[in-house]
Amino acid sequence: MYYLIREKLEKCDAEAISGSDAPYVAILSAEEWRRDREKFAMGIDMETELPAVPQTRAVVNYDSLTGSIAIPKLGYMEHLSGSFAFALDEKGVVFIDESGLAAQIVNAVAESKRWRMPGLERFLYDFLEQIIAPDLSRLEMVEHALERMESEILNGDAEPVLSRLNDVRGDLLDLNLHYGQMIDLGQELEENENGFFADENLRYFHLFTARTERLRDVVTNLRDYTVQLRDLIQTRIDVKQNRIMTLLTVITTIFTPLTLLTGWYGMNFRYMPELEYRWSYPIVIAVSLAIAIGCIAYFKKKKWM
Repeated sequence: MYYLIREKLEKCDAEAISGSDAPYVAILSAEEWRRDREKFAMGIDMETELPAVPQTRAVVNYDSLTGSIAIPKLGYMEHLSGSFAFALDEKGVVFIDESGLAAQIVNAVAESKRWRMPGLERFLYDFLEQIIAPDLSRLEMVEHALERMESEILNGDAEPVLSRLNDVRGDLLDLNLHYGQMIDLGQELEENENGFFADENLRYFHLFTARTERLRDVVTNLRDYTVQLRDLIQTRIDVKQNRIMTLLTVITTIFTPLTLLTGWYGMNFRYMPELEYRWSYPIVIAVSLAIAIGCIAYFKKKKWM
């Protein structure tokens, strides 16, 4: 797929991009790129291959900028995810994409954007902005989910929330890394080491970097929120365990004197006058009840139960 960057993205064929003064966008498979890369005349001194672990990065070459963009898969809702490589110079940008992700983003730009002052910089800004555009609303959904978890914790359902909280925390960690890499990419473009971009258009990359930094700040705040919720869960678990230990302590304390009585009179020595006394059994029952009731009353007065 080939496009020219004019008032809007215009589809064209491969021959049109070499004869036009407008910058171009090309979306190629890995095989097409290996076959046709020489036609783009980019001074590339490294392979434009995805790293073993997909990540967003940019590398300055002799007369080009190459790298990759990776969008992490998150568990809280359906969204675009995947990775692709890219190579660009002052004439245009080539996306090397096997997953169709880059094509989806470019199609979204083609359908929604028109430019008074078209250019490669503006296209790259809108392309990158498409990647992060839905994230603020998604992060709001995460915040609402965390608020619901907090309500569940305060209502006593602490332990079942922990696994869901860990899932959200994992997603936020992935997002934090993703935004950090996207910021690095925006700063690399803004640096304009090879002079591909007009100085007055570098503000687009600054705007993208600033917006991504704000999103990362939101993620940082949400991560702090998850830490607070984990502490709250641990507190609720500790309180529950303390109540159980208090109950066990109360039961043990009540039965300790009763155990002493049963042990004492279970010795069955020959000369124990109480054994022959008619009212011994009722008296022992009464004493045991008095001990139990007295202990319970004392514990309630001390608010231990």
